[in-house]
Amino acid sequence: MTKTAFRFFPVFLLLLMFLPGAASAQQKIGYIDSDYILGQMPEYATVQQQLDRMAQSWQQELDELKEELDEKFRDYQARELLYTNEERQRRRQEIVQEEEALERLRVKYFGPEGDIFLQQEQLMRPVQEKILQAIHDVASSEGYDYIFDAAGEFLFMFKRDQYNLSDTVLRELGIDVESTRG
Repeated sequence: MTKTAFRFFPVFLLLLMFLPGAASAQQKIGYIDSDYILGQMPEYATVQQQLDRMAQSWQQELDELKEELDEKFRDYQARELLYTNEERQRRRQEIVQEEEALERLRVKYFGPEGDIFLQQEQLMRPVQEKILQAIHDVASSEGYDYIFDAAGEFLFMFKRDQYNLSDTVLRELGIDVESTRG
């Protein structure tokens, strides 16, 4: 067993000790693979294309600004000896300020809380809600007590394919599973 499995084992034992009624009752458990489900959804592909276009546009803007900055720096280096000390200092300061502005823009677009992250969150929310509703509908209609996501960080030591509800969730979403496999 891995270290992660050992961390979950005491929690599992505690649940069994404190919930004797639940432990003795038969519970129905299933799992889905959210990566597989997303890969089958046309909405997800559309969102990915939108995000890719945004990222490409922003990256192009950053590349153009970087090229302008590099040109300014090359120009400075070529003429450095012609400038007075004050002029040299002023031009170096301008270049440093432009580099800092470029970095701020890069972080604004691609940083951990940047525009691309916010756009992804905003555009993916309806897709995620649709999947969650389909999972809820499948769980309710088929009597599942728990449904886990095998694509996440949850550790599965073993799983039977018969409890994989991914195709059932896709059918609930109106996606023809058989035609996507062929």
